[in-house]
Amino acid sequence: MIRVGLTGGIAAGKSTVARRWQEAGAALVDSDALAHQTLAPDTPTWADVVRVFGRDVLNPDRTINRRRLGEIVFPDESKRQQLNQIIHPAVRQMWTAELARLARAGQTEIAVVCIPLLFEVAAEKEFDCVVAVGCSEPTQLARLAAKGFDETQARARIRAQLPVQTKLDRADFVIWNDGSWPVLYRQADIIWQTIKETHHAPTQKA
Repeated sequence: MIRVGLTGGIAAGKSTVARRWQEAGAALVDSDALAHQTLAPDTPTWADVVRVFGRDVLNPDRTINRRRLGEIVFPDESKRQQLNQIIHPAVRQMWTAELARLARAGQTEIAVVCIPLLFEVAAEKEFDCVVAVGCSEPTQLARLAAKGFDETQARARIRAQLPVQTKLDRADFVIWNDGSWPVLYRQADIIWQTIKETHHAPTQKA
């Protein structure tokens, strides 16, 4: 089983690439979805977040208000690091366990794990190759604005990650997503095929 790490800048289009590859047959593991699971009410991670950041980060149904939590941690590096130290180990344990399960099952040709902070948490050695998706900062700002973030909030989230160029430089494959969806899909399809050919993925038995 080929293990692919998918990363990139915020609002660069990682999720779109991930869905494209899932449609092509990849097993997809989304670390953001796993992070949501770790913050479910009464989980150990949820309890740690509430203990550190207070009950003001809770919605009425006791779920974590991620927007409110973001307003606390993104402007403050020390608080962001506190949150990362709570969430990242739990998420890493989950995606590592899922990769092991997929490998044991022996039915998956390629597994893609989407991890926005892959390089930041030094996870690149866990994968056969890493793909980074990037776009220009004006594009990031425009896409984040469309999601309801003002410029200050958007820039804080961009600064919270390694520079996009650093991620692109460290990746095995690069996708640049400043253009149209067809251009993005074409790049994703080429890299998908290249990964299969380069790593000699075995043909699955019927």
